[in-house]
Amino acid sequence: MKRFTLIVLSMIIIAVSPAHVSASDNNGAAKMNDVLDVIHEFLLIPEKSVPPRLLANAQAIAIIPSVIKAGFIIAGRKGSGVLLVKNEQGEWGNPSFITFSGGGLGLQIGYQATDIMLVFKTRKSVDKVLKGKFSFGVNAGAAAGPVGRQAEAATDSELRSEIISFSRSRGLFAGVSFEGSAIDIDTETTKEFYGQASAEINEPGARTPESVDKLKQIINKQIKK
Repeated sequence: MKRFTLIVLSMIIIAVSPAHVSASDNNGAAKMNDVLDVIHEFLLIPEKSVPPRLLANAQAIAIIPSVIKAGFIIAGRKGSGVLLVKNEQGEWGNPSFITFSGGGLGLQIGYQATDIMLVFKTRKSVDKVLKGKFSFGVNAGAAAGPVGRQAEAATDSELRSEIISFSRSRGLFAGVSFEGSAIDIDTETTKEFYGQASAEINEPGARTPESVDKLKQIINKQIKK
């Protein structure tokens, strides 16, 4: 039993350590491909789809594929993805790359990979992310959102939180908690992907890769349903 515990603990330390980073975590193009795969699961499968009206009223959307959570008394989580923010005209801007990380205490042992989509309903919470000052439980909380047929019966009170979360998990943990997690803009990957700084990716004449156009088209198609 002691040997098993040590093996599991070693695996967990490796999984959440900074050195354990997949190729897509350091490559914007590969990460964008992961994002497109995940958005397909969240929006295009009827039984699991995010409500169109929620997307239509969103101020921003974060898509974070394969957030890794591992724990042995102390649990840690890390991942990376993109954040799309609406401009003043109500159109989706080019997404910035983001990192998602956090940790906390808990009597738990295990490993979990979770695809996450966050729908930001207020500009206040979006601005805090953009300014690098956003932490769940401090700046805002996230409530689990309804999907598929459940979404049709969802009331406004059930969607009252500033942030509505959707997740798809694989692993040994049950449920998803965002308490203690933080979102930060990944300026390095954003610049690598666009060839421009984060502040410039939505300026007139800015380069928009084909994968970004495809992502926006998928979201807008769901909104029009």
